[in-house]
Amino acid sequence: MKPILIGALTLTSLVWLATAEPKSAANIKVTASVDKGLAWLASVQGSDGGWGQDGGGTSLVRQGERLESQGNDVANTAVALMAFTRNGHTPDRGAYRDNVRRGLEFLLLSIEAAPSQTLAVTNIKDTQIQRKLGPYIDTFFSSMLLSDLDGKVQHPQISRRIRTALTKTVAKIQANQAKDGSWNQAGGWAPILGTSIASRSLSVAAAKGISVNAEVLARVDEYTKSSVAPSASPVAIYKGAQELEQLSRTEADRRRNAAQISEIKTKLADTSYVGGFGSMGGEEYFSYLNISDSLKRTGGAEWTKWNTNMQANLLGAQNNDGTWAGHHCITGRVAVTSAAILTLVADRS
Repeated sequence: MKPILIGALTLTSLVWLATAEPKSAANIKVTASVDKGLAWLASVQGSDGGWGQDGGGTSLVRQGERLESQGNDVANTAVALMAFTRNGHTPDRGAYRDNVRRGLEFLLLSIEAAPSQTLAVTNIKDTQIQRKLGPYIDTFFSSMLLSDLDGKVQHPQISRRIRTALTKTVAKIQANQAKDGSWNQAGGWAPILGTSIASRSLSVAAAKGISVNAEVLARVDEYTKSSVAPSASPVAIYKGAQELEQLSRTEADRRRNAAQISEIKTKLADTSYVGGFGSMGGEEYFSYLNISDSLKRTGGAEWTKWNTNMQANLLGAQNNDGTWAGHHCITGRVAVTSAAILTLVADRS
């Protein structure tokens, strides 16, 4: 089988089991890579606390670089914050607590100002990440971040604002589910990933005690099982990653959906399936994150093999400045760097 190139790497390395380094050495390399990525994210945070698709027009550094869009937005800010929070940095803990607090303030102000009736949490439109993952991806990433943070922040006022904002985003998402059970509204190149993030945020919020209608989650389960993407389509990996994550969340889910999960896992041995468009765009990075989180739940040899080779690929694809960049579709370094960091530490989350 002809390998699919990713720069100097190949996607065949995702499907053969390399000779593993001693675990401690591998962990040291991952930690150094993550630290470098987080340092870059901190360096391009805007003066308003937010992040844009590649650092943002209002960033305090990297001035003069040509950016597709000016200013900072909620979706990129939310995913950047997840990269920090899943590495132990919160508004009151960690070396980057000030960055997290400023970013969270940017995000909370936007959510608090948004009307309750619509799905949007921002007035900013037509960002790259919205065009690729759907116009409401800001809401979905925000809800996922807030679900992660809920109950983990010591500062009482910030903690209350997080819970209030999370309750608001959850209500928005539930009220605006499509009849087919998805959130694939209003376009986007890969809206299935938006549906995945929306559904996942509701699942985590429910575990935190937020009221989530069980029928909403049941409908997205049925959508996931019944919707079809051609196996030869470059976007099949996006759908497969969403299915694997959606259908494997609990032990009961894994028993009930064992046949479909097994089928998806089998496809991961096919480089043409895993490769998507043959190069790693942002959609691939987020798909690989879904796969890593899903396989970790069951553990075993499949998870070890996937994680070992995914970490090796990501370490090799990192740029000298600490970033990762998508080669198509979502190319902005903030979102892609954040997704790469989250995937690297999937085994620690």
